[in-house]
Amino acid sequence: MRVLAALSGGVDSAVAAARALDAGHDVVGVHMALSRSRAQHRTGSRGCCSIEDAGDARRAADVLGIPYYVWDLSEEFEETVVDDFLAEYAAGRTPNPCVRCNEHIKFAALLDRALALGFDAVATGHYARIVTRPDGARELHRSADAAKDQSYVLAVMGPQRLARSLFPLGDVASKADVRAEAAARGLSVSAKPDSYDICFVADGDTQGFLRSRLGAQPGLVVDADGAPVGEHDGAYAYTVGQRKGLALGRPAPDGRPRYVLEVRPATNTVVVGPSELLSVDEVRGHQTVWLAEDVPASGWTTAHVQVRAHGEPAAARVRRTGDALEVLLAEPMRGLAPGQSLVVYAGTRVLGQATIERAGRAGSLVAAPEAATAATA
Repeated sequence: MRVLAALSGGVDSAVAAARALDAGHDVVGVHMALSRSRAQHRTGSRGCCSIEDAGDARRAADVLGIPYYVWDLSEEFEETVVDDFLAEYAAGRTPNPCVRCNEHIKFAALLDRALALGFDAVATGHYARIVTRPDGARELHRSADAAKDQSYVLAVMGPQRLARSLFPLGDVASKADVRAEAAARGLSVSAKPDSYDICFVADGDTQGFLRSRLGAQPGLVVDADGAPVGEHDGAYAYTVGQRKGLALGRPAPDGRPRYVLEVRPATNTVVVGPSELLSVDEVRGHQTVWLAEDVPASGWTTAHVQVRAHGEPAAARVRRTGDALEVLLAEPMRGLAPGQSLVVYAGTRVLGQATIERAGRAGSLVAAPEAATAATA
């Protein structure tokens, strides 16, 4: 196959490209320039897609002996990831920009361009496995290295793009093995630190980034009964479940910590209260992407759901109704915010994904279900 290898400048993508070569594919490397600032520099482990990363990607391609190109996707990245990030926070939701980047950049803009140029697939350094069933259908599964698993942020890609993707690192036992393999291959990125946090907020100050783009928007912080207990400079800087940085004028009457329960952008109000009010039993998602075409579209299914990239899976019953996903949790969860990605698993297999629209207590969002069928891994 003709394979386009996405080279980020890190060790994972370099080894993934090398493994694609070993598998006999005709490989071409491409680095995605996502920052509008061509002079942007990386700060240790923070940030990615910087000028240093582009240089590291080129050197990796030279060692592997493959053609190398840089594609400027900065306009698409700004419009579909950064602008979405700002709009979601302004609307009182908590987005995951890595999910949006995978959806719109790595498995839309990049893959669509690759297919238009005659490539058969795109290879990336993501930690996830693709399992091909006897009927030829492909399933997305967690990686062998549970600590590095990235299936959560890949679930949004959909079955059509899954069919054109390669994840050569899905079966590696650990990141240490990837680094050792890179060193053995003579790749200079073998000891390069991993990037983390939000790549376009290189200093890690998310609230500062939001203030610089959205400006000051003073408003009230109120308790669950609506009584003012403090002020804020912008409701967009708060997320459900947050405890630190509330700067409340006075403590709660019972002296207990208070958490953000809700963000109301219409009135620019932040609602706070005790931790038990964060507990929810039901979740309703929308913009559902379903990867498991063999699992019934309707009817309750017993599975597990994950609501954070490195969160623990929780037992639940799920049902799709058109674009919506209804979720009944076996045990209450805390801190679920609109805008978060919810991914449904059966064992290691990803069944589907939805964006959380609302979360509430038993009987508030979902009608009582009939008996559920168990999804099989």
